[in-house]
Parts: sequence; C-alpha cells; structure tokens
Amino acid sequence: MNFQEFRIAFNDLACISTNQVYSWYPGFDKNNLGRWVKKGFLVKLRNGYYCFPEYMNKSGFTFYVANTIYRPSYISLHSALAFYGLIPEAVIQVTSVSSLKTASFVNVCGTFVYKTLMPALMFGYELKTYPQNWTVLLAQPEKALLDLLYLNPYYNTQQEMELLRLDEESMAESLNAEILKDYMTKYKNQSLENRVSMLLKAYGL
Repeated sequence: MNFQEFRIAFNDLACISTNQVYSWYPGFDKNNLGRWVKKGFLVKLRNGYYCFPEYMNKSGFTFYVANTIYRPSYISLHSALAFYGLIPEAVIQVTSVSSLKTASFVNVCGTFVYKTLMPALMFGYELKTYPQNWTVLLAQPEKALLDLLYLNPYYNTQQEMELLRLDEESMAESLNAEILKDYMTKYKNQSLENRVSMLLKAYGL
C-alpha cells in the first residue's frame, strides 16, 4: 500500500489508530507509518495513533485528539472551564479526566494531561459536535469545577479560591446551582463540599 492508497482509505478519519489499520488491511507494513511521519505525510500523536497534518488547525481538533488517544476520558478541569469562559487565561495544555491511570502525552498538537477519577465519578459530560462531525465528550461547567476542586485539594482557602481568577459574570450565567449541588453529593466528600461553599462565597454566589 502506497501513501495515496492509504490516504484514500483513511481520509475521513481525523485520528487513525494502528488497530484500525491492521483490522482493515491485515497485511499492512507497519514500517510505512514511520516513513510517512519522517516525510511529513503523517503526524504521530502517541504510540498507535496518527493524523494527517492538515487536521491540526481545524477547530476542535485538539479536544478530539484528547478524547481519542486515551479512552475513556472527557475534557474537564481548566480546559473545560476555559471553553465556557469561566477562566480568562488561555489554557496551554488540554486537561481531561479518565478512569484509567494518570497519564500525559506531548506531540506537535500540544500537551495532553489525564487525571484519574474513580469510575463512579465519570459523569456530568455532554457530547459536543464540531462541523467536521467530530464528537467530543466535554464536562458540563458544574462538573469541570467539581473535578478541579476534587483533584486539587490544595484549593482550601479563600485566597486560593481567588487565585483561580474565575470570571464572576460567566459563573453567574453558566453555573446551575442545582446541578452543582446534585453533582457534589455524588462525590460523597465533605471536604469537597466545604471547599465548594468557600469558592461560592469567595465569588459572591
């Protein structure tokens, strides 16, 4: 199989896994992938995952990559909060949560970080569809905030809460207090509940 044949076969896939390649073409020469990466025809995302370089500048691609190269996972923490406009700064790395072990991957698309949550806490996310028909699992704003506080217990003073620099106007518009309260009880963590109360007080909510 030459690259043009490969391109035609997999052009519709934003992220290509070697499992897909070998499943569709059992006789595929795996050395082709390394050669095509060196020539710039493909981009290696992590072991076993590749993409065509023109996808990298498409809207939503980094989120799609984050969902795809480490499953199950969904976008959360600072990345989701930035998406909803709850934090003002641009986020350099893509942060996700997963029921798998903590991991991180660095490639030309960026840095992808995964924090571990127990399977029972893998909820509170929605499907977002991009124009390319990519679907991305993205935490709701309430869940992203809870994940952040749960996984970073050092946010435990009013000063630390203020250092998060959450946008008060966006919080008032985007956060649903009932959803936040309902999701919070599912963590069954009194310390988390105390810190959430502290955060809401710090931002006048």
